[in-house]
Amino acid sequence: MMRSLLAAVALVAVGNTAFGASAINKDAEPHTLVVTEGGSKTELALAGGETVEFCPSGCFVTMPNGDREVLTGSETVEISGGVARIK
Repeated sequence: MMRSLLAAVALVAVGNTAFGASAINKDAEPHTLVVTEGGSKTELALAGGETVEFCPSGCFVTMPNGDREVLTGSETVEISGGVARIK
């Protein structure tokens, strides 16, 4: 019984760290972030009210206003009023 409990706790701990940064679009209109990870760029389109997980091991993110930020993988990018903030 104790082994099963320890295995479940370890699995949850590993599962939680496997996720990276998250982006939350609190606006009604869609916004796009440009994510550069491992030398390749990807556009991350966020619909109004959408939350996504991305960037599990660090990346660069270009915000909707053109600002570029470095993420380590544990931050939350919150878009509200057309402005992106890292929390």
